[in-house]
Amino acid sequence: MNKFSKQPIGIFDSGVGGTSILKELIKMLPQENFIYLSDSVNAPYGEKSKAEIIKLSHKNTRLLIDKFNAKLIVVACNTATTNAIAELRKSYTVPFIGIEPAIKPAALQSRTKFIGVLATKGTLSSKLFEKTSKTLKNEINLIEVEGKHIVEAVENGETSSIDFKVRLKSQVELFKNSQIDYLVLGCTHYPYIKPILENLLPEVKIIDSGFAVAKQTKKILEDLDLTDSISIKNQDIKIYTNKPNQAIINNLFKNEEVDIDIKFLDF
Repeated sequence: MNKFSKQPIGIFDSGVGGTSILKELIKMLPQENFIYLSDSVNAPYGEKSKAEIIKLSHKNTRLLIDKFNAKLIVVACNTATTNAIAELRKSYTVPFIGIEPAIKPAALQSRTKFIGVLATKGTLSSKLFEKTSKTLKNEINLIEVEGKHIVEAVENGETSSIDFKVRLKSQVELFKNSQIDYLVLGCTHYPYIKPILENLLPEVKIIDSGFAVAKQTKKILEDLDLTDSISIKNQDIKIYTNKPNQAIINNLFKNEEVDIDIKFLDF
């Protein structure tokens, strides 16, 4: 057994959205412990410059390594992945798992060959997203829409308001008027509005990256001999937030059968 296998898996996001990834990780890796950093003070990352995103990603990474001894880090943020993960991999020895919009799986399954992508400005304008899009440009047609104020609504627990639903309906109008049969969610906050999107786009299959990220994390742990071998134990799952939004985070886990410790941490 690797000497680092008992250490926790670290996860960070620009707020609470990455908890959608955390839920998938908990299901797939029930023997592992997790430390999640919710950088809600700086949300959303999608509106920031690349330099700012890299700086914040370094801050979160150093905290997960120095304070919590993370054995692997999941960058549970599409914007941070597309803008900063290459820099992080150069700077630290710990393995990183990133998140990209699930365009490739959608491309393989699409019948119309028209795919919608709902993502932040930071993701859509990144070089990594551009590279992925170019490799598929001869196979599919991408309809891109920048999600506006969705992250903030999830962060503030306002997604059930009528005003939010009206604004979202306006944003997805382009999808309704196109031939898309798949909509790719390019932000980890967006799975929390999936039921609303399904109601607005009833004929469209909506996919996110959660399961694929958990599967890849499991594979990397096994490949590097970092899996915690103890299969029967209570998972230690801690969420640290730098904004007093514990009630909102707790509400996101209300239907989950897991014990989550949510604490405020000034970082």
